[in-house]
Formats: sequence, C-alpha cells, structure tokens
Amino acid sequence: MEHYRHTQLGSIIIASVGGAVLLFFGLSYVLPRQVRWPLLLAAGVLLVCVFLFSSLTVVVNDRELIFWFGVGLIRKRFYLAEAKSCEPVRNSVAYGWGIHLTPHGWLYNVSGLSAVEIGLSSGSKFRLGTDEPEALCRAITAAARLPSR
Repeated sequence: MEHYRHTQLGSIIIASVGGAVLLFFGLSYVLPRQVRWPLLLAAGVLLVCVFLFSSLTVVVNDRELIFWFGVGLIRKRFYLAEAKSCEPVRNSVAYGWGIHLTPHGWLYNVSGLSAVEIGLSSGSKFRLGTDEPEALCRAITAAARLPSR
C-alpha cells in the first residue's frame, strides 16, 4: 500500500538549463560555422539533463522508499527496515541541486533548500530534497514504524 507519493518540479533547473539550450541553438545559427556543431552538441547534452533532472518523484509504500528523477532513468530504492531516523532539515545554498555528496551524506534534490535527512541502520545518512518535508517525514516514520520526534 502506498503511504505517500509526490512529484516536485525542478522549475529553476528547467528554466535555466532550458534557456541555455535555446541560447546555444540560437547561437549555432548566427556564429561561424566552425562553432555550430560544438554548440549543438552542448545543447543536446543540456537537453538530456533537463529530461533527467526536471522533477523528483518520491513514493513511500509499506516496505520501501523509492525515488526517481525526471523520466525515471535515475532512481534509488531503500528498504524501510533499514531506516533508523527521519527528520526535516534545511540544506545550505552551497549544496545546490542534483545528486552529490555533502557533509551530511548523499543529497538528491531538484529544487529549494528543504529536505528530509534519513539515517540508516548502517550508520550512513542521506538527504532527499522535498517541498513537503513534514509530510514526507510523517509517511516514512509511520511506514517504517520509527519513534515519533
């Protein structure tokens, strides 16, 4: 049974990277021919990035926390039996968006600074960006049967 499902749109990623794609396409037709293909290649790579990182969908069911970016090629799954803690947190602006290692473990984020930090039985932690940190934490806490904060 699903306890939670939410998709957060990465509107700043879409706007900024989409704008760069349009700029590169436009420049490829007004700049000299030698730079056309490098600009079109860069635009193509950025376009793929928009499709891969345009949103973040999070699902909590009875057994798992599953999340994926954009069209779903980049996805991750954790068994809730591994979860030992869950708490809403605020990320530093310096952590940015995307997938990367921070001082608090791996961060998966498409927009904003709000996140949920999940501690695992292995001792590691990760952060999952969300615009609904309280609701996501409640769902994880309930489904994993963690003690309430």
